[in-house]
Amino acid sequence: MRKALRWLLALTVLIGTLGTAGAATAADAAGTDSTTDIKERLLSIPGMSLVEEKPYTGYRFFVLNYTQPVDHRKPSKGTFQQRITLLHKDVSRPTVFFTSGYNVSTTPRRSEPTQIVDGNQVSLEYRFFTPSRPAPADWSKLDIWQAASDQHRVFKALKGIYSKKWISTGGSKGGMTATYYERFYPRDMDGVVAYVAPNDVVNNEDSAYDRFFARVGTKECRDRLNAVQREALVRREPLEKKYAAYAEENGLTFTTIGSLDKAYEATVLDYVWGFWQYSLLSDCDQIPADAKNATDDAIWDSVDTISGFSAYADQGLTTYTPYYYQAGTQLGAPTIHFPHVEKRYIRYGYQPPRNFVPRDIPMKFQPSAMRDVDTWVRHNARHMLFVYGQNDPWGAEPFRVGKGAKDSYVFTAPGMNHGANVAGLVPEQKALATARILDWAGVAPGAVQADPQAAKPLATFDAKLDKRDVQREMTLRP
Repeated sequence: MRKALRWLLALTVLIGTLGTAGAATAADAAGTDSTTDIKERLLSIPGMSLVEEKPYTGYRFFVLNYTQPVDHRKPSKGTFQQRITLLHKDVSRPTVFFTSGYNVSTTPRRSEPTQIVDGNQVSLEYRFFTPSRPAPADWSKLDIWQAASDQHRVFKALKGIYSKKWISTGGSKGGMTATYYERFYPRDMDGVVAYVAPNDVVNNEDSAYDRFFARVGTKECRDRLNAVQREALVRREPLEKKYAAYAEENGLTFTTIGSLDKAYEATVLDYVWGFWQYSLLSDCDQIPADAKNATDDAIWDSVDTISGFSAYADQGLTTYTPYYYQAGTQLGAPTIHFPHVEKRYIRYGYQPPRNFVPRDIPMKFQPSAMRDVDTWVRHNARHMLFVYGQNDPWGAEPFRVGKGAKDSYVFTAPGMNHGANVAGLVPEQKALATARILDWAGVAPGAVQADPQAAKPLATFDAKLDKRDVQREMTLRP
């Protein structure tokens, strides 16, 4: 009798415990867990602190700081605060690790893979982009391995909370970042989706870009763009007077690049590249059709709209010093030719990244860095998807996967620019890419496992949360 009573009491407690756990699980699944609960779990991570929480229907959105070592090889040699955002849906869902390779946005946004898998999203600010910059800044600690190690530490810190599958992603420099992370920490992520990621394997060999510009779009559009660019250089004297007045009015200075003349030419030489990076072929009708007979204002306005005359001023360069530093030390930078412009009109050509970084910051290029990553991807890629835009200049030197790669793909979206995505692929590739992402995240429905062509995003499109218009960045940057 006594044993039976103990058994009955134990069963009652067990049922109660399961009921409570079931209720908690149901609450989590509905995204209704209390602010205190998830916030406490996050803030219990050593080095994690809260900046602010912003409401968003169906999610919890946190802006956080995480203490990182300046040098992951010597963690005792100082720390800095790295900014993170977290779009929390449910710990039972997969997590997407996003980086732009630049600053992190503190506005709730959902990357395409996050919508596809209906998951959480962790977004990380790249080291040395303010405010995620050590003070004082030891620029020698800004390299792709240190940045990948930042991601690795964040992943390890959050994996205890978000225990399901993880996928890393990013566009442009963010796609490069996701690729480098996979190269150095291939056991962390369950999949990688890298959008429009340039792969400058040999920095001094850039003929692929010249071939790209010789055939991109239509001849009519190329001729229009080339004519405006040439005319802006032919009319250098009157347009530089306009530039000087513009600079004075807006308080622009040119200490880093060296002169207004250098800044002017750099802006004009970015014009054709900038058009194809951010515009579509259908936008060509906005380019002056008869450049030789266009007014100075028409030439100025077209170049300013596409390239931006503030870009190479100190005020435009300062935010992007970390990028130019990396371009001049590891990533490489393109150099192209201008056969439609007589040599006498070009004084500097495409200037090296060194010209866009203050001279008190030392730089030395490491040619082995990109060769190493390229070789690794070709032979070791696993669960990696690269998406490029047909008309995006940065795709002229893409990543490729070789015989050693497993379940990895390189797709190109027809007619798309630097905003290319899975949704823009041809139907068969779009379905396959979506199916692989779902599978890597561990959330592929049975119907998709049986027929990949049935794959589609699990989360309904949200016009505000899923706003993915490619952000126009003035100057030549991925």
